Amino acid sequence: MAPHFGSQPAGEWTFTLTPDVSVNPFIRKLECFAHLSGEDRSALFRLIANGRDYPAQADILREGEPADGILIVLKGFACRNQFRQTGARQITAYLVPGDHCHLEAELVSRMDHTVSALSACRIARIPADALRAATRQHPTLRKALRRSDRVDEATLREWIVNIGCRSAIERIAHLFCELHLRLSSVGLTTGMTCELPLTQSEIAVTVGLSNVHVNRSLQALRRQRLIALSGKRLTILDWTRLTDLAEFNPAYLNLGRSATTSEAASA
Repeated sequence: MAPHFGSQPAGEWTFTLTPDVSVNPFIRKLECFAHLSGEDRSALFRLIANGRDYPAQADILREGEPADGILIVLKGFACRNQFRQTGARQITAYLVPGDHCHLEAELVSRMDHTVSALSACRIARIPADALRAATRQHPTLRKALRRSDRVDEATLREWIVNIGCRSAIERIAHLFCELHLRLSSVGLTTGMTCELPLTQSEIAVTVGLSNVHVNRSLQALRRQRLIALSGKRLTILDWTRLTDLAEFNPAYLNLGRSATTSEAASA
């Protein structure tokens, strides 16, 4: 049985979103992939109008449990992770505000990995039949979700390349470039600064390095004045040099004009 971070939070759904759909991260993300009408946005908002709060380090869904609906991250950082019987852990994806998880939930009966909160999170769950009904009525939503799903697949491939072909410092530089653009696309950056509620240990089990290697790489990035880390905030000091170091090409994120390298560099 896979280990888990802690007990599932109890209680009812604990918050309701504001009716301003323009600032909803899930809607903003899907608008990167298709032009949504007012009716499309309203339909999405109705699906995710309620959600649940999870504390940091809580398990949202555990390996072996029923795949219970489509998860939408509304606030905070979560991750997909898998465990060996020894307890060794690998983070296989970050889920930031606007991301969905388990679009294929109705096709699998049990979870083959664990979804966990890395920081305090708000998560909405959409029943598969409700999403299916919405996409029948709003075909543009189906197109946007399919494109978003393809980006998730492309991101996983890029992570494999990151671990297999890049040096320690290049892996971390690439990860930081990706996260900044993903957060920028949903309006969660201020200039070149974004929230980064990750520990060195969590970065290590993402990029396949030891804590010592991560610490050294972060120090090297600081010495080269490429990044600054203060508390849980990351600031990219030189976007051009950081992307050159990482050989970062954002094409796999398919973000179009929502978060381009030129916009990031001039922010």
